[in-house]
Amino acid sequence: MLQDIIRFSLFGHEIAIHGFGLMLVIGFLCAMQLAKFLARKSGLDGEVFANACLLGLFTGVLGARLSHVLENLSDFTRSDRSIGQNLFEMINISSGGLTYYGGFLLAFPTLLIYAAKKKIPLRLGMDIIAPCLMVGLAFGRVGCFLNGCCYGAESNLPWSVEFPYGSYAYEDEYRNGEVTPPSALTYSTDDGGRAIYPPLQIKKSGNATLEQMASQQHSRPVHPSQLYTTITALLLAAMLVAYYSLPHTPGSVFAMMMVLEGIGRFVLELLRVEPPVLYVHGYGFSLSMVLGVALAIGGGILGFIFNRMGGSTHPSMAKLATA
Repeated sequence: MLQDIIRFSLFGHEIAIHGFGLMLVIGFLCAMQLAKFLARKSGLDGEVFANACLLGLFTGVLGARLSHVLENLSDFTRSDRSIGQNLFEMINISSGGLTYYGGFLLAFPTLLIYAAKKKIPLRLGMDIIAPCLMVGLAFGRVGCFLNGCCYGAESNLPWSVEFPYGSYAYEDEYRNGEVTPPSALTYSTDDGGRAIYPPLQIKKSGNATLEQMASQQHSRPVHPSQLYTTITALLLAAMLVAYYSLPHTPGSVFAMMMVLEGIGRFVLELLRVEPPVLYVHGYGFSLSMVLGVALAIGGGILGFIFNRMGGSTHPSMAKLATA
């Protein structure tokens, strides 16, 4: 966990470069370059796809944040914070917390409208964007790992990770009674409960004893599920680019992405601790699991429709196979 990559002072103001935000920027730039490369190899204007990436970034982050807030509403309606503080946490994306499906559900229709206005061949454009989405997701999840959000379930595997005091995992485990910090690190809330002091508040207090206590605290070992997603997304991106370079029905690359990502998300959610939103025969399904199933089914339907529609890849596609 490394929320701040670097901190420095500029004209009397402390500026921090957040790991989460930095990974978002790197992921966006890599995805944009891949989109421009694939577009040019297909005889399309790469700059149009660069602009599409900018539009997708804005709508994707908006949808992803909204979905995360709705999925974890209790974390943003805490009684130990004021209404203003809770509202700030809802919009504070530097704290991490972006749900991929929420971003996809808002960005996808927006980009469809953009493609229609720019007269981009719809199915070909969808195929170009598919691996780029996976590249962006891969770097975004590295940002989640650095930020400590979207962590996995408890694990005793050798590669399990322990997040420090004040992390999302530690705070959740404290509220669930799974970790017990020294009483000096806790305070009474207005509703009669107790909460832990924020790490920044402890640091600003200058109390070396409290800082030492906090440094010795950590969460229980959990799955680094963020990195599992990163590895999965990069493998999917490589598979999609390889498939894109082969003769295929336009749109089938995007459909393939939906199916594989939906299945992968459902499986990875088994290692997460997201709250269930649906129960089937007593088993709880998180929002991401439900959306994963819907995504896989939707991809299968799209793939069937696109294959029935027929068509062939762009003539310039042959260049990509030999690039």
